[in-house]
Amino acid sequence: MHEEADTVPEREERPDGRPGHGAHDEHRPDRRSGSAAAAARIAQQHTWVDLQVRRAMERGDFDDLPGAGKPIEDLGAQHDPDWWLKQMVSREQIAVLPASLQLRKDDAELDARLDRIGVEAEVREQVEEFNARVIRARYSLPEGPPLITMPRDVEETVRAWRVRRAQRRTPADTAVDTAEPVRRRWWRRRG
Repeated sequence: MHEEADTVPEREERPDGRPGHGAHDEHRPDRRSGSAAAAARIAQQHTWVDLQVRRAMERGDFDDLPGAGKPIEDLGAQHDPDWWLKQMVSREQIAVLPASLQLRKDDAELDARLDRIGVEAEVREQVEEFNARVIRARYSLPEGPPLITMPRDVEETVRAWRVRRAQRRTPADTAVDTAEPVRRRWWRRRG
């Protein structure tokens, strides 16, 4: 007799490497329910993943991997849920400081960081951001050593920045009190 229309043809492989149902699988209506269709998609996805792994093994992509056949390093007897974080901190050499120590460090480096900025509005913004972090740390629960860093006076810090900036712009060998201003060419900038 006649073959039924619901029979599934043999599976063929698509050009992208994923398994398919044949040349006309895009035009075939899906008569399955939502959960059955989802289960079929998951099964098909597993098949595709297995196919890719099998091909990679045949090509030898998994041969001679570093650490192959060796036990995993630092795999202690106790379970540590933060093992990956500790390894990343060690590998990337990240220094995590308590807020009080980080603010001390930032305070010591703030003038040098401000000296790299050329616009007064940005200097004010950086000092205000630093002050906001100091105030936030003062009102939070202390962790680590006590917080001794104080907020900076914005106007005084900007004034000191202007003085340092003027000193960098004034050549050391030229007298400052000369009546004739020093003319600079636009292509000869000095930092």
